Amino acid sequence: MKTSNKTDNVHPVFPAALSLPLKILPAFIHSNVLVASLNKIFANELKQGELDFLQGKTVHISIEDAGITYRFTLSGNKLIAADKNELADLTLQGTLYNYLLLASRQEDTDTLFFSRRLHMQGDTELGLYVKNFLDGLDMESHKISAHLESVLQKSLPVYKRLFGKRKPVA
Repeated sequence: MKTSNKTDNVHPVFPAALSLPLKILPAFIHSNVLVASLNKIFANELKQGELDFLQGKTVHISIEDAGITYRFTLSGNKLIAADKNELADLTLQGTLYNYLLLASRQEDTDTLFFSRRLHMQGDTELGLYVKNFLDGLDMESHKISAHLESVLQKSLPVYKRLFGKRKPVA
Protein backbone atom coordinates (compact mmCIF):
# COMPACT_ATOMS: atom_id res chain seq x y z
CA MET A 1 0.00 0.00 0.00
CA LYS A 2 1.37 3.38 -0.97
CA THR A 3 1.03 6.55 0.99
CA SER A 4 0.40 9.96 -0.43
CA ASN A 5 3.12 11.77 -2.31
CA LYS A 6 2.99 15.41 -1.18
CA THR A 7 4.17 16.62 -4.59
CA ASP A 8 1.21 14.92 -6.25
CA ASN A 9 -1.42 17.61 -6.54
CA VAL A 10 -3.81 16.02 -9.03
CA HIS A 11 -7.16 15.32 -7.41
CA PRO A 12 -9.57 13.85 -9.95
CA VAL A 13 -13.18 14.94 -9.60
CA PHE A 14 -16.00 12.91 -11.10
CA PRO A 15 -17.70 15.15 -13.70
CA ALA A 16 -21.15 16.41 -12.78
CA ALA A 17 -22.50 15.52 -16.23
CA LEU A 18 -21.53 11.87 -15.78
CA SER A 19 -23.13 11.72 -12.35
CA LEU A 20 -26.56 12.83 -13.63
CA PRO A 21 -27.70 9.31 -14.62
CA LEU A 22 -26.60 8.04 -11.20
CA LYS A 23 -28.53 10.78 -9.40
CA ILE A 24 -31.75 9.80 -11.19
CA LEU A 25 -31.81 6.49 -9.36
CA PRO A 26 -33.23 6.69 -5.84
CA ALA A 27 -30.70 6.36 -3.01
CA PHE A 28 -32.24 3.09 -1.76
CA ILE A 29 -31.35 1.43 -5.09
CA HIS A 30 -27.71 2.48 -4.69
CA SER A 31 -27.73 1.22 -1.10
CA ASN A 32 -29.33 -2.11 -2.07
CA VAL A 33 -26.70 -2.71 -4.77
CA LEU A 34 -23.92 -1.87 -2.30
CA VAL A 35 -25.20 -4.15 0.48
CA ALA A 36 -25.79 -7.03 -1.95
CA SER A 37 -22.16 -6.72 -3.05
CA LEU A 38 -20.81 -6.34 0.47
CA ASN A 39 -22.83 -9.33 1.71
CA LYS A 40 -21.16 -11.48 -0.97
CA ILE A 41 -17.68 -10.09 -0.44
CA PHE A 42 -17.84 -10.29 3.36
CA ALA A 43 -19.90 -13.48 3.69
CA ASN A 44 -17.29 -15.19 5.89
CA GLU A 45 -16.75 -12.12 8.07
CA LEU A 46 -20.50 -11.73 8.52
CA LYS A 47 -20.84 -15.41 9.43
CA GLN A 48 -17.97 -15.16 11.92
CA GLY A 49 -19.42 -12.02 13.56
CA GLU A 50 -16.55 -9.74 12.54
CA LEU A 51 -19.03 -7.03 11.53
CA ASP A 52 -21.19 -7.29 14.66
CA PHE A 53 -20.02 -3.82 15.66
CA LEU A 54 -22.46 -2.55 12.99
CA GLN A 55 -25.48 -4.20 14.64
CA GLY A 56 -28.17 -1.55 15.06
CA LYS A 57 -25.84 1.18 13.75
CA THR A 58 -26.45 3.14 10.56
CA VAL A 59 -23.52 4.02 8.35
CA HIS A 60 -23.90 6.74 5.74
CA ILE A 61 -21.36 6.90 2.90
CA SER A 62 -21.36 10.01 0.76
CA ILE A 63 -19.51 10.23 -2.55
CA GLU A 64 -19.50 13.99 -2.81
CA ASP A 65 -18.41 14.55 -6.41
CA ALA A 66 -20.77 11.90 -7.82
CA GLY A 67 -23.68 13.01 -5.63
CA ILE A 68 -24.36 9.46 -4.45
CA THR A 69 -25.14 8.35 -0.91
CA TYR A 70 -25.37 4.93 0.63
CA ARG A 71 -26.97 4.01 3.96
CA PHE A 72 -26.72 0.59 5.53
CA THR A 73 -26.88 -1.26 8.80
CA LEU A 74 -26.40 -4.80 10.08
CA SER A 75 -29.49 -6.81 10.89
CA GLY A 76 -28.80 -10.30 12.19
CA ASN A 77 -25.83 -11.46 10.15
CA LYS A 78 -26.67 -9.50 7.00
CA LEU A 79 -26.05 -5.96 5.82
CA ILE A 80 -29.25 -4.23 4.75
CA ALA A 81 -30.03 -0.86 3.20
CA ALA A 82 -31.14 1.66 5.79
CA ASP A 83 -34.04 4.03 5.35
CA LYS A 84 -33.06 7.50 4.13
CA ASN A 85 -34.73 9.01 7.20
CA GLU A 86 -32.65 6.88 9.56
CA LEU A 87 -30.15 9.05 11.42
CA ALA A 88 -26.57 8.10 10.69
CA ASP A 89 -24.39 6.90 13.56
CA LEU A 90 -21.36 7.32 11.31
CA THR A 91 -20.97 9.41 8.16
CA LEU A 92 -18.06 8.96 5.78
CA GLN A 93 -17.57 11.60 3.08
CA GLY A 94 -15.11 11.81 0.23
CA THR A 95 -14.65 11.89 -3.51
CA LEU A 96 -14.98 8.85 -5.71
CA TYR A 97 -11.26 8.93 -6.42
CA ASN A 98 -10.35 8.78 -2.74
CA TYR A 99 -12.72 5.86 -2.15
CA LEU A 100 -11.15 4.12 -5.16
CA LEU A 101 -7.70 4.71 -3.68
CA LEU A 102 -8.89 3.12 -0.45
CA ALA A 103 -10.56 0.15 -2.19
CA SER A 104 -7.49 -0.52 -4.33
CA ARG A 105 -5.23 -0.19 -1.27
CA GLN A 106 -3.15 2.47 -3.00
CA GLU A 107 -3.75 4.67 0.06
CA ASP A 108 -4.37 3.63 3.63
CA THR A 109 -7.20 4.89 5.79
CA ASP A 110 -4.93 6.93 8.07
CA THR A 111 -3.40 8.82 5.16
CA LEU A 112 -6.80 9.64 3.66
CA PHE A 113 -8.31 10.76 6.97
CA PHE A 114 -5.32 12.72 8.23
CA SER A 115 -4.91 14.50 4.89
CA ARG A 116 -8.64 15.38 5.11
CA ARG A 117 -9.44 13.65 1.84
CA LEU A 118 -11.94 11.43 3.64
CA HIS A 119 -14.06 12.83 6.43
CA MET A 120 -15.71 11.01 9.30
CA GLN A 121 -18.48 12.40 11.50
CA GLY A 122 -20.48 10.85 14.27
CA ASP A 123 -19.66 7.89 16.49
CA THR A 124 -15.85 7.93 16.69
CA GLU A 125 -15.68 4.47 18.27
CA LEU A 126 -17.76 3.03 15.41
CA GLY A 127 -15.51 4.84 12.94
CA LEU A 128 -12.44 3.23 14.51
CA TYR A 129 -14.06 -0.21 14.26
CA VAL A 130 -14.77 0.39 10.56
CA LYS A 131 -11.23 1.68 9.97
CA ASN A 132 -9.64 -1.25 11.81
CA PHE A 133 -11.83 -3.74 9.96
CA LEU A 134 -10.79 -2.28 6.59
CA ASP A 135 -7.13 -2.12 7.59
CA GLY A 136 -7.17 -5.74 8.76
CA LEU A 137 -8.78 -7.26 5.68
CA ASP A 138 -6.89 -10.12 4.08
CA MET A 139 -7.59 -9.42 0.41
CA GLU A 140 -6.05 -12.70 -0.75
CA SER A 141 -8.87 -14.61 0.97
CA HIS A 142 -11.47 -12.62 -0.98
CA LYS A 143 -11.32 -13.70 -4.63
CA ILE A 144 -13.77 -11.02 -5.77
CA SER A 145 -12.08 -8.31 -3.72
CA ALA A 146 -8.59 -9.29 -4.83
CA HIS A 147 -9.70 -9.22 -8.47
CA LEU A 148 -11.47 -5.89 -7.96
CA GLU A 149 -8.38 -4.48 -6.24
CA SER A 150 -6.25 -5.49 -9.22
CA VAL A 151 -8.69 -3.93 -11.72
CA LEU A 152 -8.85 -0.71 -9.69
CA GLN A 153 -5.07 -0.45 -9.45
CA LYS A 154 -4.81 -0.72 -13.23
CA SER A 155 -7.65 1.72 -13.94
CA LEU A 156 -6.80 4.46 -11.41
CA PRO A 157 -4.11 6.07 -13.59
CA VAL A 158 -6.64 6.29 -16.44
CA TYR A 159 -9.26 7.80 -14.12
CA LYS A 160 -6.66 10.29 -12.90
CA ARG A 161 -5.71 11.33 -16.45
CA LEU A 162 -9.34 11.68 -17.55
CA PHE A 163 -10.70 13.57 -14.56
CA GLY A 164 -7.65 15.08 -12.89
CA LYS A 165 -7.46 18.79 -12.29
CA ARG A 166 -4.44 20.52 -10.89
CA LYS A 167 -5.12 22.24 -7.62
CA PRO A 168 -2.99 22.90 -4.57
CA VAL A 169 -2.89 20.24 -1.89
CA ALA A 170 -4.12 21.47 1.48
